[in-house]
Amino acid sequence: MGYLESYFSLEGKTALVTGPGTGIGQGIAEALAKAGADIVGTAHTSGLDETKRLIEGTDKTFTSYQLDMGNPDEVEAFTKEVLDRHQIDILVNNAGTIRREKAAEFSRENWETVMNVNLNSLFILTQAVGRHMIERRHGKIINIASLLSFQGGILVPAYTASKHAVAGLTKSFANEWAAYNVQVNAIAPGYITTNNTKQIREDKNRNTEILKRIPAERWGEPADIAGAAVFLSSPASDYVNGHVLAVDGGWLAR
Repeated sequence: MGYLESYFSLEGKTALVTGPGTGIGQGIAEALAKAGADIVGTAHTSGLDETKRLIEGTDKTFTSYQLDMGNPDEVEAFTKEVLDRHQIDILVNNAGTIRREKAAEFSRENWETVMNVNLNSLFILTQAVGRHMIERRHGKIINIASLLSFQGGILVPAYTASKHAVAGLTKSFANEWAAYNVQVNAIAPGYITTNNTKQIREDKNRNTEILKRIPAERWGEPADIAGAAVFLSSPASDYVNGHVLAVDGGWLAR
């Protein structure tokens, strides 16, 4: 193995990726496996058969668990089970949800659902896995933030609030855990072709407006996030702490 290859190698590591059934989560899981990591994945309702096939096609193992990230109590119980069975070297908090509704009419139910999935369960899982990383004095945590960690958005007050909070938690955990050789960072994807953005992409006017602002002149693909995820999971990022890396085709620079 050459110097550059070893710098980004994840051989011998195990990565826990939440929500790897489709889109960004699946792209990250496959990329980490190709870099050498075995994968543990969680999903609520979406099947993981395709992801399992992709991971095992790289000759790495894939272990799946059913988990409702909208139920913080279930997440807390899951952390005990998964940490008993696996040594988690890399945690990717990818699972998320979005609800679209006018701010003046946004329901409490939608607010609590989004906050539980995107923030409360992320906190519980990160805290539990992080404790074990601190004990071993080694670990990588990647939170999936958003462009709405920096902007306000339209019709998504809960999602925006949760993603601002994810960026803040990333920095907060990093401040305390960097001294233990645990790097906590985030990726803020731009407009990526996933199930969450299907409604926007099908709105011709909105789609046109978005493309006009992206210097790369295209929507991103889940594979576009892969390199950043491997970097933040590998020894190459050992001195990167509390950073929110935008992978957005230049959207924020516009």
